[in-house]
Order: sequence, then C-alpha cells, then structure tokens
Amino acid sequence: MWRKPEESNPQSSPDSSSSPVSSPQSPVAAAPPVFPNAPACLGRTITIKGEISGQDDLFLDGTFEGKIHIAEGSFTAGPNARVNAEIDAREIIVRGEVIGALKARERVQVWSTGKVTGPIETRGIVIEDGAVLHAKAEVRQKAVPPQTAPLAAPPRAKEAAASAAAQAKPHDHSQTR
Repeated sequence: MWRKPEESNPQSSPDSSSSPVSSPQSPVAAAPPVFPNAPACLGRTITIKGEISGQDDLFLDGTFEGKIHIAEGSFTAGPNARVNAEIDAREIIVRGEVIGALKARERVQVWSTGKVTGPIETRGIVIEDGAVLHAKAEVRQKAVPPQTAPLAAPPRAKEAAASAAAQAKPHDHSQTR
C-alpha cells in the first residue's frame, strides 16, 4: 500500500497559521470604509422603476422612472442620467435629463449639460449657460404654507367691482301704479 510522506501534510507552525476562516485583516473580509456624508450612488448602467425615498443625499447617473422623495437631502441627476419622475428634495441638481415636476425646498441647479422639462417650485434657481429648460418656474422668497382660501381683493379692485356692478344695473325710476 502506498502512503504519502508526512512532509507533504500541512503542518502548523507557531509563526504561520493556516485557518480556513478569513481573518479580519484579510483583504477578502475587509469592508470598504464608511463615509457618513457620502451620497448614495446609482451608476449609469442601473435602471429603476418605482419610488425612492430617504433622508440622505442621492446621486443617480442611470435611468429612473417614478417618484423621488429625499426629505432633507439633495438629489443629483448625473450627466448620464435619464429621469422621468416627480422629484421632491431639499436641493435638486440636474446635470443630465429630467422630465417631471421638481419641488426643492432650497434650490434647483441646472448645469450647462442639464435638460429640464416640467414645472419647478423652489426658493432659488441657478441655470448655467447652455442648459435647456422647458418649464414653468415658481420661485418664492420664503417657505409659505399653502393657502386654502382665495386671497382678498385689494380695496381699489373691490371699489371698481362695486362701481361696475352698480352701473350695470338698470335704474328704473318709474313705478307701476
């Protein structure tokens, strides 16, 4: 019967350990460093249909269709992005193409490579030379709560309306007896 020589069997020595379990220093088990302020990133080969919501910043360079709600963060559509969505965020930065309603509590920035089609509601807007914009933009000074009742007409408008109504009424001075 043939037998392997004992030299070929792996032996553990005090200076080298051969364990099947990876040690924490091993590159295989090493986790990438975590950066708490880094935005979540979706690359240009990613395609998503649905709804994205959260608190952190988001950088999207792929294709997206649906709704995006980033309550306290910023949303950036990268230069390769093709976004067809309703977007609500603190800040919206457009470097690619965005179709849909944009609502930013602070600011909308459209870079020179950006294209926006749809209504914009924000406190501030920056549009670089070369950007394409097919939109109605509502830029407000302060965050104003939505109004439920129609605004009262200014006094002059009320007076003019009353005067016009009085002139439109025929005055019949004759009475039937």
